[in-house]
Amino acid sequence: MMPTVPKLSLTGLRKSFNIKGASLPVLNGIDISVASGGFLSVIGPSGCGKTTVFNIIAGLLEPDDGVIEVDGVAVENLRGRVGYMMQKDLLFPWRTVLQNVLLGLELKKVPEAQAREMAMEFLNTYGLAGFENAYPRTLSGGMRQRVALIRTLISDPDILLLDEPFSALDYQTRLYLEGVLMEAVETHKKTVILVTHDIDEAVALSRHVTVLSGRPTQVKANYSIDIQERTPIGARSDPRFSEYFHALCGELDIQTRRKAA
Repeated sequence: MMPTVPKLSLTGLRKSFNIKGASLPVLNGIDISVASGGFLSVIGPSGCGKTTVFNIIAGLLEPDDGVIEVDGVAVENLRGRVGYMMQKDLLFPWRTVLQNVLLGLELKKVPEAQAREMAMEFLNTYGLAGFENAYPRTLSGGMRQRVALIRTLISDPDILLLDEPFSALDYQTRLYLEGVLMEAVETHKKTVILVTHDIDEAVALSRHVTVLSGRPTQVKANYSIDIQERTPIGARSDPRFSEYFHALCGELDIQTRRKAA
């Protein structure tokens, strides 16, 4: 049987930044891959370069070295082919919910009537019907992130890049939006890479987790998450959840038990 070609692979990715005349190496030969339809989480210590990896994939930064491949074909970047969702929703405050959702379709020059029909369908699906004429300032944080997710999905990108999209939300809202995300990913058959500091979230949502080291950053470990129940609450109830959680905490040298007095 022929090996499956990953949807996205990064090989030997290197990046340094010039800080006050000195070179600061950040990425030191990163190898990451994710299968078509896969869900990969990337975790690592703060400042290790997780967002730098995303910015290179999205075409916002150029790597110093390395190869990016999509479906086995080398590309310079995935500009225009990824949906990038960040911790901040980045909604335009002067545009209504509907107008924010329509932004990507406007840039793609989708006919107005068709774009509006698509947008209203998404808003109905994700529980925002009736809020299409509201402005972002009138919405809760969870609702704003749902609008941001719709705006990310509606342009039908090949790959979703999620940079801690729920980290600023309370736990109950985060669990709800994790469920919305998983349903959307399954419905639209998306390939997802999630950057998160939340190990709990990484285990609950992902099929695979890549652990990065501190700078200069390399891949420290890769884990396959063998949990069959993929709802956020169901995954956290799985007997193996705690095993993966503690293993990943160990990779990051996080103490999960109090030291004896």
